Amino acid sequence: MQEDTQTLSSTQSPTQSDQGSQNADSPLVIAGRSYRSRLLTGTGKYSDLEQTRLATEAAGAEIVTVAIRRSNIGQNPDEPSLLDVLPPDRYTILPNPAGCFTADDAVRTCRLARELLDGHNLVKLEVLGDEKTLFPDVIETLKAAETLLADGFDVMVYTNDDPILARRFGEMGCCAVMPLAAPIGSGLGIQNRWNILSIVEEASVPILVDAGVGTASDAAIAMELGCDGVLMNTAIAGARDPVAMARAMRLAIEAGRLAYRAGRIPRKRYASASSPIEGTFF
Repeated sequence: MQEDTQTLSSTQSPTQSDQGSQNADSPLVIAGRSYRSRLLTGTGKYSDLEQTRLATEAAGAEIVTVAIRRSNIGQNPDEPSLLDVLPPDRYTILPNPAGCFTADDAVRTCRLARELLDGHNLVKLEVLGDEKTLFPDVIETLKAAETLLADGFDVMVYTNDDPILARRFGEMGCCAVMPLAAPIGSGLGIQNRWNILSIVEEASVPILVDAGVGTASDAAIAMELGCDGVLMNTAIAGARDPVAMARAMRLAIEAGRLAYRAGRIPRKRYASASSPIEGTFF
């Protein structure tokens, strides 16, 4: 099907603030804090903590998400801690309630994370609804978001690619909305670019693709669509060379962001250049 070139080109024009400079870019701001990197990475599925450290450094990530139920960040003092290789004075730790299937469990896990991290309020909220696909249960997610926001948390919410729900989460007060681009861990890439575009167009808070990225070109596409960032884990940790893939993702995020700000040419069936003889001397 032919794409609506007018819609695509208009949504990918640089903002007024970007037009003043070809190089300077505004930072990514999450819960009032600015970040240079727009690549957020997970910390699971690596072979060991050293590989986790090396890949995180190669990615240039400043925010790293941690599954509280699966990672030791101090609960088990006799075991190696993730915070030994990713210290909170260098990285923003983004705890998440991975593996929770109810709002109550997700809220309880986020509160535990706040205690373990000395009052840290920034969390990634995810409430799953299906064990096979790991699609979010948006009803339970809405309930959990309401509770966490009322309890003073800064909530980055994982959700499906529904533009209406994404807008609702932003209106509720979530500090970022993170729609999936494809099922978690699938590596299928950006399967829903028109939904993502709609979410970006109506966004009142940062939009970050979370889930579905498989390789560097997927990350670049997400950024070219106007997303503010990408969160990924499996695409890096599951690669044959995680450290090399982390660097590739870092470069893709930077390239995609710069291409978005530069403003792509419209898509056409064929070129509409000026007359072949225009501007010639004879």
